[in-house]
Amino acid sequence: MSITPELTAQILRYHHAEHWPVGTISSQLGVHRETIMRVLTQAGVAPNVPAQRASGVTPYMPFIEQTLKQFPSLTASRLHAMVVERGYGGRPDHFRHIIARHRPRPPAEAYLRLRTLPGEQCQCDWGHFGHIQIGQAKRPLMAFVMVLSWSRRIFLRFFLGAHMENFLRGHVQAFESWGSLPRVVLYDNLKSAVLERKGQAIRFNPALLTLAGHYHFEPRPVAPARGNEKGRVERSIRYIRDNFFAARAFSSLDDLNAQADAWVAGAASQRRCPEDTKLSVQEAFEQELPQLRELPATPFSCEELKIVSASKTPYIRFDLNDYSIPHTHVQRSLTVHASLNEVRILDGQQVLATHRRCWDKGAQIEIDAHLDELVQHKRAARAHRDTDRLVHAVPQIQTLLNEAAKRGEPLGRTASQLQELLDVHGRTPMTAAVADALDRGVPHPNAVRLALERQRQQQTPPPLGVALPEHVRERDIAVRPHSLDGYDQLIGNQDDAND
Repeated sequence: MSITPELTAQILRYHHAEHWPVGTISSQLGVHRETIMRVLTQAGVAPNVPAQRASGVTPYMPFIEQTLKQFPSLTASRLHAMVVERGYGGRPDHFRHIIARHRPRPPAEAYLRLRTLPGEQCQCDWGHFGHIQIGQAKRPLMAFVMVLSWSRRIFLRFFLGAHMENFLRGHVQAFESWGSLPRVVLYDNLKSAVLERKGQAIRFNPALLTLAGHYHFEPRPVAPARGNEKGRVERSIRYIRDNFFAARAFSSLDDLNAQADAWVAGAASQRRCPEDTKLSVQEAFEQELPQLRELPATPFSCEELKIVSASKTPYIRFDLNDYSIPHTHVQRSLTVHASLNEVRILDGQQVLATHRRCWDKGAQIEIDAHLDELVQHKRAARAHRDTDRLVHAVPQIQTLLNEAAKRGEPLGRTASQLQELLDVHGRTPMTAAVADALDRGVPHPNAVRLALERQRQQQTPPPLGVALPEHVRERDIAVRPHSLDGYDQLIGNQDDAND
């Protein structure tokens, strides 16, 4: 603790003139006693320090030091159990503090400052910035950060998750933002870059290798547990946390990224360049641009590709939400091509539907035409079933419908009227009436109705029209007559009783 000359003079006056002890000076001035002892010692005064009591662990210190020298990572709890077996009676918490002071420390490692040439290298990593709530979905807010190692030019883009497609999108957008790219991209050993590593044997993520092949850069992972090798991107993430994201208000992910672009082009680019403090980052970036490599003619495609299965309903599930499809493609495997703003559903090469992407959870994103077509299909199927029932009851009706279709008559209304006549008059009269209408060459429900009317005039009483519900019309009710022998026996017994 640094103290003022006035306070130093006051401590010395209370000690020499008033003969106050160290504890009294500490309590009256509100200064720690070790600070007061340091002031007195620097003034050539040996303060009266009470003698330290002998610690109970002192006899066991040679054993503890020898054990720690042989096993430096041995836990304090295990050491405490070992010295308790040898007679120590102290508490474990106090013993833990003693071991912390005597445990051997590894020697501090010195690092060389790594320097790169302009246009040679950039460093890349993810930064986690909490979560963002979108409707019912709570999604991780991840920052993709890429830094040019020489000029310290930053690219910053926030994504909803750190999956592989967003990792590739970050690369493509960073290269397009700079209008060029370096020769080497340095990574940590994250799974998006390195799937497996055994010493110098490295198995890269195939998607990253495809990206590197398209842009012709070298993906290079740092050595394991050597985060200092990509310290530029680590410091940039810390710089982003403290100077951009802290207390930042934003209404959406697009708003946050727009603010990030403005900050990168403004404050982040106007700071001094560590490689040459005479230059700003923007000026250093302009000097580095000629050393960077040109972009290929076509950008890399970063769409998400996923095989999905459509169930009985006209929807597919993708990323926590349901998207509608035509009813003709249910119960089959389809392919989803998704960008950050759009979801396309394909059956082979055929595009079935294109939706805006939804980042909510449990939402149904629909195209009205898909559901309208399904409703119309259901209605047409119902009319087809009604026609089948008519033809099954009166086979000649099929011929009548064919002739009516040739004349341009509406088949749905024709079938509905014929069904009403069949419900009222029954199968036998209807068969004769349809045959009469066909013989007269008039395939129309009115001709069938007139034929039934002529039959009615020859019969008494006329049939009564009863409108039955559909579920009753669709089933045949068989009535089994009961035997009347029991009634005859009852009548015979009654006659015997009267006699």
